[in-house]
Amino acid sequence: MRNDFGLTFTALNPVFAAECTGVDIGEPFPPAVANVIHAAMDRYAVLVFRRDKALTTEQQLNFTRSLGELEGKYTKIEAEAGTRLDTPLLSDISNLAPGNTILPAEDRKRLFSLGNRLWHSDSSYKKIPARYSALCAHVLPPAGGDTEFADMRVAWDTLDASTKAQIRDLVAEHSRIFSKGTLGFTFTESEVRDFAPVRQPLVRTHPHSGRHSLFLSAHAGRIVGMPQVEALMLLRELTEHATQREFVYRHKWRVGDLVMWDNQATMHRARPYDDLKYPRDLRRSTLTCGAPAMHYAAA
Repeated sequence: MRNDFGLTFTALNPVFAAECTGVDIGEPFPPAVANVIHAAMDRYAVLVFRRDKALTTEQQLNFTRSLGELEGKYTKIEAEAGTRLDTPLLSDISNLAPGNTILPAEDRKRLFSLGNRLWHSDSSYKKIPARYSALCAHVLPPAGGDTEFADMRVAWDTLDASTKAQIRDLVAEHSRIFSKGTLGFTFTESEVRDFAPVRQPLVRTHPHSGRHSLFLSAHAGRIVGMPQVEALMLLRELTEHATQREFVYRHKWRVGDLVMWDNQATMHRARPYDDLKYPRDLRRSTLTCGAPAMHYAAA
């Protein structure tokens, strides 16, 4: 797909995801170009921007801000040695401590980050969840560490009519306690308060494209009004359906890549690598949806 501004979008998967060329995301661009990128996000849900080197912090934040409002501060699990990055506006998606040393095996941040290998949607545990996530690669291991994305719109489209009718009006509760807790991670009393469950629709309507999608995530651990065993079984079955190979794009990172995805239409997960031997440094900026997802529950 090409447009009047010289941007080209080349599909990376038969279902969704595309590589964008014709724009330098390290430089300012006019609102009209931002509108083209938004339209491509509505269509593809995942965009890949390739660069020879990683964006600086300022460049990444400027690029993300050109597309919307950044998420506010929230409680994070930091390395025992402290915070590595110099701004809370970027999420440190790495296995590194301050000084760029590799986190030890038992560091809480490392153990918490292992949960990123579960299928999830960023910030679904917040009342106002994430819109776009933009992840930039600075340092990569020699093997592994890919990221997979699943299209929740197609997942909804391919459900049978009876399942759609069953789940259309359901509401789930999301919390990091549910996702990380399934791996045995333990929380402090203050973290339990900070990570209190929030309610999200199980099916929602995209505010721009109008398409329905499943709102799934490892953070979802209950369904309102449903027995817990039944709820977890349903969530597991829906996740298995939504993450079939034909609905998934797997991104193999190169240093300098920035991958941006729409959390309103996708789930994603990290893939394993030898994180006790090799550094992996990716940095994420995140846009807020600006309104609770319950406002966009499927009509």
